[in-house]
Amino acid sequence: MYIKTIILLITLYIFSGCSSKQEYVYRSTKATGVVNNSINMHRATMKPYTVLGKRYYPTMVSIGDSFSGVASWYGPNFHNKLTSNGEYYNMHAMTAAHKTLPMNTMLRVTNLENGRNIVVRVNDRGPFVKSRIIDLSNEAAHRIDMVKKGTAPVRIEVIGFNGLIGSSAGAPKSVVMGNYAIQIGAFRNKDGAYRYAKKYRNVDGEYRSKVVKGEKNGYALYRVYLTGFKSESEARGYKSRSSFKGSFIVRE
Repeated sequence: MYIKTIILLITLYIFSGCSSKQEYVYRSTKATGVVNNSINMHRATMKPYTVLGKRYYPTMVSIGDSFSGVASWYGPNFHNKLTSNGEYYNMHAMTAAHKTLPMNTMLRVTNLENGRNIVVRVNDRGPFVKSRIIDLSNEAAHRIDMVKKGTAPVRIEVIGFNGLIGSSAGAPKSVVMGNYAIQIGAFRNKDGAYRYAKKYRNVDGEYRSKVVKGEKNGYALYRVYLTGFKSESEARGYKSRSSFKGSFIVRE
């Protein structure tokens, strides 16, 4: 279910200036397009969505990308409720909500007021308040000493994906998301290749076909690819469920 189906009942309030302060922002109590299969879960949470009339477009990023802005936090009122990727929110875990980063992106968050930094995993969407770039769990906010104040200027840096920290962050190499495709056909005849590609030009509203001209044994060869997979595991999962015989995965 998309977040937009229940946001009409939500009013946003921002409280500040006392020790019990917390920024109250909308948080979904139902998963966003969640299914049991983790690959499908990832695809579902990368779909555009609308909150309070604004359209958000989840997007891929790279290790090393960094952003600055204001962090807020959320806790008791959302504890044990479903996050946007289908997990139950645990205010004592090191997690965070972000509007557009892929689920399970690993981030280093630095409080620019005191230099304290933490590592969190994205498992929810938000905060849907202008100028806020990340919503930290209660535990994460405590560790960088921003609970009493409620918000803090921060720098966030992408350090890994799929819940793992990448090699460029000084840890063992992990699987990093990228762009993958599945070759679903190869033709000597150009027209045949384009007819086949047209048949699969829009699969599940997420994947697109394309034709790439190459050469084999001195002859032109037109390969048809299904594109739009954000990770090898996503492509592998789709391939295992598809009916494309002899197909294989390539890195774009």
